Amino acid sequence: MSDRYALPLHQQISEMLIREIAAGRMIDGEKLAPEREMAANLNVAVGTLRKALADLHAKGLLERVQGSGNYVRSRPDVDSIYALFRLELTEGGGLPTARVLSVERLAKTADMPRFGTSSEAHRIRRLRSLGGRPAAVEEIWLDGDYAETIAAEDLSDSLYLFYRQALGIWISRAEDRVGVDAVPPWTPAEFGLAAGAPAGFIERIGWTQDGASAEFSRTWFDHTKARYVARLR
Repeated sequence: MSDRYALPLHQQISEMLIREIAAGRMIDGEKLAPEREMAANLNVAVGTLRKALADLHAKGLLERVQGSGNYVRSRPDVDSIYALFRLELTEGGGLPTARVLSVERLAKTADMPRFGTSSEAHRIRRLRSLGGRPAAVEEIWLDGDYAETIAAEDLSDSLYLFYRQALGIWISRAEDRVGVDAVPPWTPAEFGLAAGAPAGFIERIGWTQDGASAEFSRTWFDHTKARYVARLR
């Protein structure tokens, strides 16, 4: 699989820590473990961890005290790759990852809300995991006018990162509607819930930086593993 649009390892660590802080699993003022110990626990090189910590420091989430260590500084509205990803593990946090199940260019269906300018869209189906645990399946429809074709191997764990780097667009606003729906028939067995079983359900319309409605998505999540979280600051 292509890694052109994949998150570098240090950014994966940074994003994981951002989500841990946002979930309150790492609290304001908490002192982090020494860097070598922390790197060993995360199974990464010390240099990789230091890049991740530098990113947190640049975002105002880490204070470095000479001779003492690194301390968490919680703050709202942090610029994060997963800022619009609302699912967390039931205990909080969890780094999102994804496995692409299929990518097809298809005609938009009558049951969709109006979005975009094309009569076609790229339908992307993925299995989403949180902290390595399969927790959701999703179906994203990206308006066909943004790309003629999309290759499955180019889609990173963060689809929005692919949008930015490959298509020059980013989702700056979204409207979510949350409810309950039956797990779709195309769901892989590792999701854990059988097709037809009730699951948490999210419908989303996403708008780009220029105010255009670019995508429509549906997400089914296992409520025993994940929860939908929206924090108001």
